Amino acid sequence: MMLKFAAFVILTGVSLGAFSQSEVPKKITARPDIPGTFVLEFGVNRDLSAPPDFSLGLIGSRSANLYYQYEFRILKSSFSFVPGIGLSLERFKFKNNYVIDYATSAIADGILMFAPGDTIPGIKKSQLITNYIEVPLELRYSTNPEDPARSFKISIGGRVGYMYDSFSKVKYKENGEGKKIKNKEDFNLTKFRYGVTARIGVGNFSIFGYYNLTSLFEDGKGVNERIGEGTTQTLVKKDFSTLTIGISLASF
Repeated sequence: MMLKFAAFVILTGVSLGAFSQSEVPKKITARPDIPGTFVLEFGVNRDLSAPPDFSLGLIGSRSANLYYQYEFRILKSSFSFVPGIGLSLERFKFKNNYVIDYATSAIADGILMFAPGDTIPGIKKSQLITNYIEVPLELRYSTNPEDPARSFKISIGGRVGYMYDSFSKVKYKENGEGKKIKNKEDFNLTKFRYGVTARIGVGNFSIFGYYNLTSLFEDGKGVNERIGEGTTQTLVKKDFSTLTIGISLASF
């Protein structure tokens, strides 16, 4: 009986060994090596000399940008040319809870910021949202171009963008329930924009700034500024630009 049991164990071990040797090893799939860099930016938007009614809150007025960039090194120098393409998603939150709309006054056209009063009770948030397709172009200096993950970098350049979507959004509370109004309009916003940008950082982290050289609204059709009071009040169009400052994260 013991001999039969031992023979069974030996045969079983040999069979398992032969089976394990016949197994085909699994192939290990490598991660795709995508050339270039993906850049994610977060920033805060500020107006430059806007009318008092266009009053922005700090936290809610923000940008989120996503770009794909490819770096072309200039010969063997520390300089490189970096073009790209991506999206810029901007929000402007009004801290006075004013609402943006077209002016209906007989004495002025353009855009007017107004307090909706009883028409929209209990306003919690009022925003203007603008979304752009953009082409960033940069001239970059790197202290160690052979090792970008540890290199100190300074970049200057510009962006060219086209606004493909815009709308206002108002959140309010009525009868104890949260509600939302979304008004999809272009609000005389400038469709085509361009500006200058700069960044400084180490490795995949940097601080950036973007100054919009074009007015946020079309020339002569922007936000009306109220001059005077009562029957002597007049509306004067005010053109102004915007500035964005934030942080940037890149992948290598």
